[in-house]
Amino acid sequence: MDTNNKTPPLLAGRGWGEGASAPDPTRRAILALPLAALAATHARAAEPIRLGLLHTLSPAPFYIAQERGYFAAEGVDVTFRFFQAAQPIAAAAVAGDIDVGVTALTGGFFNLAETGALKVIGGALHEERGYEGSAILVSNAAFAAGVTAPAKLAGRSFAITQYGSSFHYMVGRIAQAEGFDPASVHLRVVQTVPNMVAAVQSGQVDATIAIASMARPLAASGQGHIVGWVGDIVPYQITAVFTTPAMIDKRADALRRFARAYARGVADYRAAFLRLDAAGKPIVDATTDAAIPLLTKYVFTGDPAARAKILGGVGYYDAGGALDAKDVAAQLDWFRKQGLVKGDLPASAIIDTGFLPVR
Repeated sequence: MDTNNKTPPLLAGRGWGEGASAPDPTRRAILALPLAALAATHARAAEPIRLGLLHTLSPAPFYIAQERGYFAAEGVDVTFRFFQAAQPIAAAAVAGDIDVGVTALTGGFFNLAETGALKVIGGALHEERGYEGSAILVSNAAFAAGVTAPAKLAGRSFAITQYGSSFHYMVGRIAQAEGFDPASVHLRVVQTVPNMVAAVQSGQVDATIAIASMARPLAASGQGHIVGWVGDIVPYQITAVFTTPAMIDKRADALRRFARAYARGVADYRAAFLRLDAAGKPIVDATTDAAIPLLTKYVFTGDPAARAKILGGVGYYDAGGALDAKDVAAQLDWFRKQGLVKGDLPASAIIDTGFLPVR
């Protein structure tokens, strides 16, 4: 459809110029019919897709794809449905309240996927070496007592949202990588991410994991210490894109168009935030500045420090929204070994590689 209010091509030309007589009303109505029909057809072609996601910075490529019209260009009308935690997003997909979700791969997610209710179709946020995504944050008291590195978390208290969460997984994998017994860490379930950070800030626990945009301000204000980054210790697929088998069976074409638009959003996100200079420092230029307003429509809205928080909090996405399928298998295996996931389906049975690439 023409959005510039120019004279439609069918009504332009010699018969509609200066000094010429206009067509009569009947002819004008007849000429307008194809345009109206085209508009109606275009409106019908836009398939609705309800996307469940956290109201945080982490799904930034989806915000970019929405704001730059990439979903609309593919004929899909994407509506964001925001949630406060990962598990409700997976449950909403199973209940039919959303069509596609993007969230952390938790024990609860894998249990639902093992029943055949969910399929992973692409990658999202990935912990990656050299990119500061999730920080290991310790309290002032713990730091003063010698917890100055991830290897010194043994025997310490650690805040997580719940058992089977991605934070639970990260603690377990960090312990394995650093060579201490995961069982020696005293897990404290506090339900929400803000509660996790507050528990460290107040000294109620020794440590937690927090995204960079939350951890850096706390450390800068002297209310905690960053002693390491998860991606440097345990690179892994922290969040992923998923849907239901019914969506794949009945609306595969719409999902493919959704995936193409998402991949364009990822490309823009990587160009804006993930380029590094020769010293390994992020490149911030006009491309970055053009993307920031697209994100502040959804996060840090009206915050004068929004730009700094976004630059300090962006995480890593693989090119094309690729999925780290090997790590998904490793996560499933870890949750099974903790007794948090039942069943014995291979990871390949809960992954569909027909929509987005595999890393």
